[in-house]
Amino acid sequence: MRQAILAGTLSLAVVAVIAAQPQAKAIAAFDEYARLTEGRLDAELAHPEQFLRVDAHPSARRQTELTRLRGGEVLIERLATLVNGRPLEAPDAMIHHWIATVYIAGVGLERVVAVLQDYDHHAQLFAPAVARSKLRARNGDDFRMYLRLIRTKVITVVLDTENDVRYSAPRPDRVEFRARTTSVREVQDAGKPAETIKAVGDGHGFMWRLNTYGRVEARDDGTFVQFETVSLSRDIPFGLGWVIGPFVTSVPKESLLFTLETLRRRVTTATVATHDHKLIY
Repeated sequence: MRQAILAGTLSLAVVAVIAAQPQAKAIAAFDEYARLTEGRLDAELAHPEQFLRVDAHPSARRQTELTRLRGGEVLIERLATLVNGRPLEAPDAMIHHWIATVYIAGVGLERVVAVLQDYDHHAQLFAPAVARSKLRARNGDDFRMYLRLIRTKVITVVLDTENDVRYSAPRPDRVEFRARTTSVREVQDAGKPAETIKAVGDGHGFMWRLNTYGRVEARDDGTFVQFETVSLSRDIPFGLGWVIGPFVTSVPKESLLFTLETLRRRVTTATVATHDHKLIY
């Protein structure tokens, strides 16, 4: 009974949140943030000895973190792209920026990339965070794909996203990709007869944009995978921090951790035919 009352209270609280459409200034701020972040990524590629963030650290910290990675930890930290030494802020919105790295022992680069690019099966690979997935089109190293994302933290939010992804290989033992949402639509009553997919921007603003920048490197008899995510959400409405706050502040970090931990588990258990990217589960 108590759980039912709590669930009802949460539902009413979410309904009470006024739909939040992204303001033009917030979108412009995110686009500028992404542009500056990608400028940093481009500059890093000019220093191949620092392909991974861990390699840019001083020697002692680098060795400590490599040991932790080889021991099975996922290293994660919050980042901030600065403008003249100050954070770039989005009006009435929040920019979330995280980076995480995992080491997958005994697995080659081709296997990892095959799993990453198997977009038709991401709903199987990354359940329950991904409920539906489909490769829309592929042109060489460019992909267009659809993902239905499920995010839960006090409340559950379902989002239909369309995404563009571009892969490149700076060296034979390295691959990087840049994925950007081109459309994010909130789904109401997902999976029910009354399911409604809202128009872009017509929702509660739990996520308006998501860019993911990935780097994969074969090394030390395994493969290192690094994901960096930059996302945009609504700000926390006054008086509803207890409901909205945990979602918009915690979900970006937790989703990133889930993705890398699940990727490591999948590539070590799936049988992968890397020549045509077909997987057997």
